[in-house]
Amino acid sequence: MISVSIPSQLSSYTDGATRVSAEGSTVGEVLDDLDRRFPGLKFRAVDEQDRVRKHMRIFVGQEETRDVKRPLKDGEDLLIFGALSGG
Repeated sequence: MISVSIPSQLSSYTDGATRVSAEGSTVGEVLDDLDRRFPGLKFRAVDEQDRVRKHMRIFVGQEETRDVKRPLKDGEDLLIFGALSGG
């Protein structure tokens, strides 16, 4: 089981939950599992070509990844963040 931190801007998809559990052996599989339970969530983080959107950041533990094929181990933490921008 993977523990996933959901950013506040996506918590409307998870009924307000900011931490959920998901199944999967890669980042993409975890996002697919989340999307089955919380439709639309994956599309906000990953585009149609399975690329992490420019305004989103995904971390496995403290390591950022932009690769949805990155393997995960049971018990790891996946963190999804909305990147901040300004002017």
